Amino acid sequence: MKTFKGRVLAGGYFKGEAIVSHQGVNTLATFQKSALKNAKQVIASDQNNPDLYGKNITGLALCLPITIGSTTGGLVIQTVCSMGINPSCFLFSESIDSLAASGIVLAKVWNDSKVICIDKLGDEFLNTIKSGDQIEVKEDGSVTIL
Repeated sequence: MKTFKGRVLAGGYFKGEAIVSHQGVNTLATFQKSALKNAKQVIASDQNNPDLYGKNITGLALCLPITIGSTTGGLVIQTVCSMGINPSCFLFSESIDSLAASGIVLAKVWNDSKVICIDKLGDEFLNTIKSGDQIEVKEDGSVTIL
């Protein structure tokens, strides 16, 4: 077991599976197809992200350095949260970017989403955690790889 501590942006408790992207996640490219299809889950559709492409990310802890892409990124996050097909957690190794932060805040305020968001977990976090790892996230911003 290894525990990392980050900054809580949207708190909550989660115990479950992690999925990891070692590169910035393009929110529009990753979530758009599933959102437009009104799908029951998000199958990551960004062909430029081999860590996530073609994988279900709904209900998982998405571990990533940062989000990238266009200014629609925040609204895309809010949309998948409003549909209930979002990752349960966004766990950032770096500081969250403003677009992702806006999407998380909108999802919490407009949709009463239970999405969890923690940033500043550090490079060691992203280098240690692997897709499929079981993790526990606590309200205080601690993330334990079980």
